[in-house]
Amino acid sequence: MFTTAQLVLIAVSFLLAGGVKGVIGMGMPTVSLALLTATVGLHPAMGLLLVPTIVTNIWQAFAGGHLRQILRRQWLFLGGSAVAVWPGVHVLASVDPRWMSLLLGLLIVLYSVAGLGLLRASMPRLPERPAGAVAGLLNGLITGMTGSSVFPGVAYLQSLKLPRDELVQSMGILFTVCTAALAVSLGGQGMLNNHLLAASAGALLPAMLGMWLGQHLRRRMSETVFRRVFFAGLLLMGVYLTARGLAG
Repeated sequence: MFTTAQLVLIAVSFLLAGGVKGVIGMGMPTVSLALLTATVGLHPAMGLLLVPTIVTNIWQAFAGGHLRQILRRQWLFLGGSAVAVWPGVHVLASVDPRWMSLLLGLLIVLYSVAGLGLLRASMPRLPERPAGAVAGLLNGLITGMTGSSVFPGVAYLQSLKLPRDELVQSMGILFTVCTAALAVSLGGQGMLNNHLLAASAGALLPAMLGMWLGQHLRRRMSETVFRRVFFAGLLLMGVYLTARGLAG
């Protein structure tokens, strides 16, 4: 199905996307989709994302040594995220997806700009469990509508002031839960075939290699540098999603 040149481009794309995910804990779907759509088309690119995204999120979810305390503290947030994916997919089926992508991109840009200190805003402090439940439900809805689990889930996790390794592991758990719910919800859409699944499985190796290299780079960063890279990466993702939505 794919030429040799396309297979090389797929491997390089997932190596780079895995590296980004290893450094900031997210970004593989956005980065790889941006690179692959221009070479193999949107629908094949979405199929190629499946195996590397699920497996690397599971790896990220179990790496770090904080799994039990994260689940004990954030079960309501994670459960809400998973459950709300289902109605989000129903919205996606009836609304032009590019408008959902545009909305998500704008929200991520605003959050990133605020995180980089370029925008000052104050938010009321809510008890953690009610805030987690609301953030989880909203995050699940947006995941179902856009395919991305970044907002407001990452903003909520960031507000908990978690250490960077616990933050990255929490994001891995969130993305695993949301991706699994999304995969089940979209499984009957007929967008996958054996060729795509085989190529997606083959893309796992460069994706995991890139993620491993990115994790080593992250450990060499100071907390200040990591925070800047984190929000700069989010900002780039938001700009890309906004531009894609505007371009249609």
